Amino acid sequence: MNIAISAEGLRKRYGDTEVLKGVGLSVEAGTVYGVLGPNGAGKTTMVRMLATLLQPDAGSAQVVGYDVVTQAHEVRRRIGLTGQYAALDGELTGRENLVLLGTLMHLGRKRARTRAEELLERFDLTDAADRPVRTYSGGMRRRLDLGASLIASPPVVFLDEPTTGLDLVSRTALWDMVREQVADGVTILLTTQYLEEADQLADRIAVIDQGTVAAEGTPDELKSMVGGERLEITVRTPEMARAALAPLSSAGSTPPVIDDTGLRVSAALETGFAGVSKAAAELQLNSVEVVDFVVRRPSLDEVFLELTGHKSRTAPVGSRPPAEAERGESELEVAPR
Repeated sequence: MNIAISAEGLRKRYGDTEVLKGVGLSVEAGTVYGVLGPNGAGKTTMVRMLATLLQPDAGSAQVVGYDVVTQAHEVRRRIGLTGQYAALDGELTGRENLVLLGTLMHLGRKRARTRAEELLERFDLTDAADRPVRTYSGGMRRRLDLGASLIASPPVVFLDEPTTGLDLVSRTALWDMVREQVADGVTILLTTQYLEEADQLADRIAVIDQGTVAAEGTPDELKSMVGGERLEITVRTPEMARAALAPLSSAGSTPPVIDDTGLRVSAALETGFAGVSKAAAELQLNSVEVVDFVVRRPSLDEVFLELTGHKSRTAPVGSRPPAEAERGESELEVAPR
């Protein structure tokens, strides 16, 4: 297995607050590794350390085989970083931003211009290439910012809550671009508070809470931590819901429950399809009229709540949620390209 990012025992303290308390991770090359956690969990602190912007108080980390402390220059040559908000010059055009960054990364002006054209086309920004970035929409800025992080074709890219404040269409477009990069062999470390984003993109996920890794695994592995499949039925009246409790008890060993609406009843499924068949027969036998039913697996939302005690963050269309609330880390202002 080719490991692109590894860390062990990372610790960081700000005054009396220990933000990271011994975090470790291992990221396989050519995959998306999601880091999920609430505000203040330590996500941005960890990204800053891996991107050489911040030195750990203890522990060690390597990116593509180079130590982030003793070989920081070599790490910076091989990474891209997109923070929570676009790190672009609003007075320059999109093309000028990319060419400038490419030149600073020692690509040479000719190669920088060529690479800028490639990225503008790839991220569907060619028509806006010669407009000042301050005239771009939020989604266009984020696409250009992602392009900027790729100007030197780095093998590893850190995305720190890249879809903060984007609408659904822009978020979906950015997700597609992330998938394209992974298909090209790029390794992505993605921090997010959005469960859907982690579920859509990540091959593996680490849930960080209060400075430690609460759980780590594939999305399916994490979901299995809070139980198996559940059968949910909807009925017409609260009386009918109560009548469904006894028949649904045949689906599993734990008692079925009625939700807050009084019309939806759910039960754990421990025998798979056979349990569904048996429950349906029992419901029919007891004259319970079912309006709707679904068999579903636990969601990452339930995993998140189970592990951290926090509800997950949703991303309403057009919203602009607050930035990461870790002490001293409202935004990644310096982005090594």
